[in-house]
Order: sequence, then structure tokens, then C-alpha cells
Amino acid sequence: MFEHFNTPEEIFSFKLGSALSMERDSLDMLTQLQSQAQRPELADLLREHADETRQQIANVEQCFQLLGEEVNDSPSPTTKGLAKEGASTIKKTDVSLVDDVVLAGALETEHYEIAVYETLVMNAEARGTKDVASLLRQNLEQEVAAAGKIKDMAQRISREGIAYRKAPHQER
Repeated sequence: MFEHFNTPEEIFSFKLGSALSMERDSLDMLTQLQSQAQRPELADLLREHADETRQQIANVEQCFQLLGEEVNDSPSPTTKGLAKEGASTIKKTDVSLVDDVVLAGALETEHYEIAVYETLVMNAEARGTKDVASLLRQNLEQEVAAAGKIKDMAQRISREGIAYRKAPHQER
């Protein structure tokens, strides 16, 4: 859509379209990670965030409507790269450790999404588009909450794995 940016509005529209692609990529990745998850509670967490991601997609699409712009999906090479890295790592990982890889990939993606939404909220507020900023802030808050849940689960699973490796029957 844009070959050269001439205004802050064009950059914002491009980044908003990139966020739409990011969320669509994330939804695909969440579905794949959910099928790879070994623990039911991890699959449930990913399913829950997939539902939130569907709402986030709708929020971004609504932002375009509020701005009076046509919905565009600008490329999001970062999320495609994160998905590719996660899938590649899972293929190389023993099944007993897959949840660690799933959680790492999910957390890395959440941190990227948080950064994207922080920038979009800041720019929407600077433009004076309060309704757009509000929708984007909702997405940001969901991403921050999801990152916290993923991190908590990753820490718990990591501690369980260390405890297992240090079990008395394995010490020498």
C-alpha cells in the first residue's frame, strides 16, 4: 500500500495494518502451539489467548473504520519469524521439553506485541483519536495480562523441571 511515507498518518496506518497482520499471525501461531502443548493447562491458556486475539483483530479492524480508512494488512515479518523459529525449535526438542519451548515462543511474541501496541497507543493519542487509542489500549492491556500468565506458567514449569532433575534418585 505504501512505498514511501510522507506523513505521520501514513506511518500510523502502515503500523496499524502491520498490527493486524501481527495478530492474524499470532492467532495461527497460538493454534499451532496449542496443538503442541503437553500440559492441558498450557493448552487452555493458549486457547484463552486465542479468543482474546480474535477480539484484538476486531479492535484493529474497528480502528480503521473509526479513522475512515480501508482495512489493510501491512506485512509483519517479525511475527512470521517468531513463528518459524518456534516451529523449528519444537522439531528439535524432546517431547518432555516442548512446553518450555512453547512458553518461550509465546512470551517472546507477547513482548513484541506489547511494544507494537505501546507505540500505536502513543501515536493514536498524539493524533487525538481517543476512540482508536482506547481500542488499542484494550489490546495492550490484554497482551500485558497474557504475558504475565505465560511468564507465571513458564516459571512454574521451569521450577518443576529443575526439581525433577535434582530428585534424589538422580543425584550421584
